[in-house]
Amino acid sequence: MLKTRVITALVLLAVLLPILFLLPPIYIGGFFLVALLAAAWEWSRLLAPEAGRAAWLYALFCLVIILFLLGMQNASWQFALLLLAVLFWFFIAPFILAKGMNLSLQKLQPFYVVLGLILLPATWFALVFLRELGLIFLLSTMALVWVADIGAYFVGKAFGKRKLAVQISPGKSIEGAIGGLILCYVYAFACVYYLSFESTLFGAWAIRFGWIPMFLMVTVLTAFSIFGDLFESQLKRLAGVKDSSHLLPGHGGVLDRVDALIPTMPIAALLAGFI
Repeated sequence: MLKTRVITALVLLAVLLPILFLLPPIYIGGFFLVALLAAAWEWSRLLAPEAGRAAWLYALFCLVIILFLLGMQNASWQFALLLLAVLFWFFIAPFILAKGMNLSLQKLQPFYVVLGLILLPATWFALVFLRELGLIFLLSTMALVWVADIGAYFVGKAFGKRKLAVQISPGKSIEGAIGGLILCYVYAFACVYYLSFESTLFGAWAIRFGWIPMFLMVTVLTAFSIFGDLFESQLKRLAGVKDSSHLLPGHGGVLDRVDALIPTMPIAALLAGFI
């Protein structure tokens, strides 16, 4: 299993690194688009595993939404989509997560169908917008999610005792979440200290609003990265599967890899808009 995970990761890096550093920004947009359409296919498969053709149509519909909003050439429409996604994460997702496994996926299927058509395109637009602000701006923002995950994993392994969401994800602990948050504080501070202020979201917020608002922003982004992970775990448990798919050997599905980015990137894009 470990060998398979490593090989898959190396193949992905061999594709991604040249796109990031050698090709024009439009190519990374294309890479993100393929990834989000694969995630849309998996999202539909979770909702209706037996409807294979519907999953392809669902991914196609996500593509149509993205192309339509691009064709409109009106930033306010894209902003509205981002805002809609952010409002969901702030005001609806917490109540869904609080229900644990006391939900019926069959009854909520129409809701999840519409939800995916909002969250996934919004994530793509957020990633593209952050890339337009700079490659380092994008990568440093995305890295916060990975830092939170790494910190939560190792601190949780060493000190985790109290479960964060036992029904949804028994492996996650409150201690792990706190450890991930603290590591994110250290990471954000390092970004501000070692990189130019305008090159990262953290530096831009620190110079514009001050250190305390910047750390509050980091707290929000870290919290919602955990929300995204838990939300997808809840959806998979409701669907009765371990992984969203087997598209990435050793890693599960694309949705399994981007779940924490789905809430954090639209929020980060809106926060970047303030500066």
